[in-house]
Amino acid sequence: MVKIVGIAGSLRAESYTHQALHLAVQRVEALGAEVEILDLRKMNLPFCDGGDEYPEYPDVKRLQESVKQADGLILATPEYHGGISGVLKNALDLMSFEELSGKVVGAISILGGQSNSNSLNQLRVVMRWVHAWVIPEQIAIGEAWKAFDKEGKLLDNKLSERLDKFAVSLVENTRKLRGVG
Repeated sequence: MVKIVGIAGSLRAESYTHQALHLAVQRVEALGAEVEILDLRKMNLPFCDGGDEYPEYPDVKRLQESVKQADGLILATPEYHGGISGVLKNALDLMSFEELSGKVVGAISILGGQSNSNSLNQLRVVMRWVHAWVIPEQIAIGEAWKAFDKEGKLLDNKLSERLDKFAVSLVENTRKLRGVG
């Protein structure tokens, strides 16, 4: 079975990034994958100082082990000042090749303004650097404040269809690239 870890790089309580991640997770689970969400809002992670060990922060080990055991990742980030959130970048920096190399990654960005690919491109660079595989399908949700209904579903049917294709690509490519059923 395909094992996916979902991580949202937002600390906001009412986060559109978390809403988008949950929608992606629902679709990936519907395709038979097992998904674990690591909620950075509930984890006690230090700023990465370049060290290898953080014994006073057990959540670092939990993060590393969960990602290491996964076949793939869904990384969702708000776009701040044209880039990925510091929260997500720090979580990724607390890991290395041991956890991230060979993982299949789906990337999602959430923007307050117009949709673009800045943070998605940054995620691709970071993931490529650690030898992960980023799927070609990606999701950018612009003007997030008007993209979701009260139940957290996407209002734009075409965007919802793209999220379906994203989920299929993530699961199928993970099966192929990781050799799992």
